[in-house]
Amino acid sequence: MDDTDRALVALLQQDAGQAYAALGRAVGLSTAAAHERVRKLRERGVLRRTTVEVDPKALGLGVLAFVMVDSSAWMGDSAGAFAAIPEIEEAHVIAGAASVLVKVRTPTTEQLQDVLRRLYAIEGVNGTRATVVLESFFERPPSPAL
Repeated sequence: MDDTDRALVALLQQDAGQAYAALGRAVGLSTAAAHERVRKLRERGVLRRTTVEVDPKALGLGVLAFVMVDSSAWMGDSAGAFAAIPEIEEAHVIAGAASVLVKVRTPTTEQLQDVLRRLYAIEGVNGTRATVVLESFFERPPSPAL
């Protein structure tokens, strides 16, 4: 990736709906050249998909928690079981005190408790430790400059 690609990625992270003409103007390319660059970034897997950012609180999802999942077995083959719980936004196999770290959003703490119950139903899970977020300073996408 060169500096132009990095600039395009940064612009698309700010607003993925920008027209190719606007992208091109911002980085000094024609509309066609900007379109071609973005197409190549998609082909190379740099841009995986185009999404919109939604405010979870506006959807009634005011409870954010990070849950450390303890297990008695290797959890690396359990991705499908975690993905089947719709309140889980992210799931990561980790090294350290737990086996899996999940990011969960629910409307209430009662519903968070229900998610914890469903986590226990996954084969190999023998414990959870939930940390409820009181305030988020920021959440940001990966920086193309790094």
